[in-house]
Amino acid sequence: GPDFPTGGIIMGRSGIRAAYATGRGKITLRGRAEIIEKKNGRYEILISEIPYMVNKTRLIESIADLVKDKRIEGISDLNDESSSRTGMKIVIEIKKDANPQVVLNQLYRFTQLQDTVGVIMLALVDGVPRVLSLKETLHYYIAHQEDVIVRRTRYELSKAEERAHILEGYVVALDHIDEVISIIRSSQTDKEAAARLTERFGLTDKQTTAILEMRLRRLTGLEREKIQSELEELREKIAYYNRVLSDPQLVRDIIKEELQEIKKKFDTPRRTQLSDAAKDLDVEDLIAEESMVVTVTKAGYVKRLPVATYRQQKRGGKGMQAVNLKDNDYVEHLFVASTHSFMLFFSTKGKVYRLKGYELPEASRHARGTAIVNLLPLEKGETISAVIATKDFPTDEYLMFATEHGMVKKTSMEQYDRMRRDGLIAINLKDGDRLISVRRVAQGENVIMASSAGKAIMWPEDEVRAMGRGTMGVRGMNAPADAKVLGMEIARPETDLFVITEKGYGKRTLISEYPSHHRGGQGVFTITMTEKKGLLAAMKIVGADDEIMIMSEEGVVVRTPVEGISELGRSTQGVRVMNVAEDDRVTAVAIAAHGKKKRGANADGAEELDESSIDEMEE
Repeated sequence: GPDFPTGGIIMGRSGIRAAYATGRGKITLRGRAEIIEKKNGRYEILISEIPYMVNKTRLIESIADLVKDKRIEGISDLNDESSSRTGMKIVIEIKKDANPQVVLNQLYRFTQLQDTVGVIMLALVDGVPRVLSLKETLHYYIAHQEDVIVRRTRYELSKAEERAHILEGYVVALDHIDEVISIIRSSQTDKEAAARLTERFGLTDKQTTAILEMRLRRLTGLEREKIQSELEELREKIAYYNRVLSDPQLVRDIIKEELQEIKKKFDTPRRTQLSDAAKDLDVEDLIAEESMVVTVTKAGYVKRLPVATYRQQKRGGKGMQAVNLKDNDYVEHLFVASTHSFMLFFSTKGKVYRLKGYELPEASRHARGTAIVNLLPLEKGETISAVIATKDFPTDEYLMFATEHGMVKKTSMEQYDRMRRDGLIAINLKDGDRLISVRRVAQGENVIMASSAGKAIMWPEDEVRAMGRGTMGVRGMNAPADAKVLGMEIARPETDLFVITEKGYGKRTLISEYPSHHRGGQGVFTITMTEKKGLLAAMKIVGADDEIMIMSEEGVVVRTPVEGISELGRSTQGVRVMNVAEDDRVTAVAIAAHGKKKRGANADGAEELDESSIDEMEE
């Protein structure tokens, strides 16, 4: 690839390949920048090289303008510390709470710190301008060099032959110097002398002219040796020139030798680095990765906001207003995810749609959000029934689906790695049934389901064989006629099943207290049901270090640590976890996990974060 005098980094090889293959291409050239952590824990970006033909002053001015217009946020100071001693040095100070890599990506995206260099390999071929590929350029360059060497050799051969011709005349004259001098002295004119010399020795006009103009000092013995030596050298050159003109391979050898001499003379270390990294900056590169709370309401309004928006409360707290909702609307899905996670939205019609976390609209704590029909191509009457957040699609893990009528299905996650804009079929549903839960499941894990009647059933995941996307599934739980299946979770060892009723009464019970059954049964009681507590509203698998977020129909949210909730047996009534107003009811529960890394993501509820911890929420 090309080597620019100002250095820099060429991003990707595709532009070079296109230029060399077709004669036209665009090369993305990026300046050299380094993120440096200072002693005080803050960061700075040091720019030591900028792209070729980019003006340093204008680059600095453009960065300042972008900061002023708030198109680039996170820069606190900008200094040009370049000098003849240190070379190029532009120092950009980063704000304490900013992500330096995101700021650098924004500089690449919005300024000439990353620039495009157009390539057009234009040359005159037989007097006609043509755009040449690298192979054609080399072909015509070699042909041109061959022509140059042949013409040069012919010229040098001609000059050598002319000089040798004169020297041969000198040798004849010196061999008969006395007779030559006698002829010259006895001649009346130059023409007469030339004619007599030509007739006597068979010399040409050029030779006789050179002899007549020869100085007397050439008659010495030393000069004679010089003439003889020069003549022999010329005869060797003439022989070499004739070999060159008769042997094309010798011409190519000369080209190689001359190119090696050029390389030796101008060889300097490469300044521009060739990188295999992709040249295009994805939108994701410009967005900081952070945890966010995502809410989806029953009426189809979605929004995201930072986790720190909510403050932590103790068990039994009244909470704070989180969402202003329309009448009869309530939050149905609440979960914590990363801005870089994939959001899989499963609809009531059994279809799945995909968005990135940062594509969801960010809104304030009190805002209702954006109608999801503006983000996804939903059909008339189609609403979102389950959501799952994930960063990857491993082949050895599956999505487990559960419906309100107790049907379950297991499908490999890799089948959701490719997504059409109009969505994909996720599960086939019977009339009157709807999707209620989707979970990531790995080989050997147990699945636990609960019904609104207060019963739960646990069975191994291998009770359900893997199926394709467009299938209906098998029976997972048999709920009474007046009840419905409430949810489904993955029952991991040394965790608790947390359940909460509509009126805010909840408890947690060790998973080990639930016997393993075959799928399709009604299960065992997980809480003693009373009219005061209402029907079972939600269930989640929790760990001792987890914190739960509980949302009510009126949009009130409470966050409380799990360890503050009593761990009770299956057949107990539970304790008050949230004070719920008389005309309100619990609708959704999410988990904000911290203390240790989690593996995946929970659909319809909370992603188990890859973060090592979540900062304490503040109002």
